[in-house]
Amino acid sequence: MMNYEEGLTLLEEKFGNDKDNLISLATIARNCGENGLPRPMVRDVDAYYENGVFYVSTHESSNKIQQIKENPEVSIAVCGEWFTANGIGENLGWVLDPKNAELRKKIRKVFVWYDEVNDEADQGCCFLAIRLTKGTLNINHWEKLYHFDFENKRMIDQNDTF
Repeated sequence: MMNYEEGLTLLEEKFGNDKDNLISLATIARNCGENGLPRPMVRDVDAYYENGVFYVSTHESSNKIQQIKENPEVSIAVCGEWFTANGIGENLGWVLDPKNAELRKKIRKVFVWYDEVNDEADQGCCFLAIRLTKGTLNINHWEKLYHFDFENKRMIDQNDTF
């Protein structure tokens, strides 16, 4: 079984270190499909990664925040990097809330476009945290697979993954 710390280092190298990552974020729609079952909704978002969490700037009225309010379970895939994960989405609130000051500094540095698309005077302008729970990192087309259990800080067998 792969070393958990080794895997975290790879995640940090790939997605951390002040990188603007394009990820696909899947939530569950608030209305069901024609068959009465929940429907997944997927969109690409820019995300900042740090310590097992992807952060996104958005608006509290967005579909993703409204869907997460009803069901915080989400899934992500990092475009072109062979990393998929499940997580819990959380609206961290207004970007100018003092509790978000440190995160705001980091995100404004990483997202060079941040000021062009965000109206910070609007108290609905918020940060979304995606706290990873389980995930798989695929290195070199199945040369190495890292199956993470982020909640228990350990690697897991493939059978225990999502």
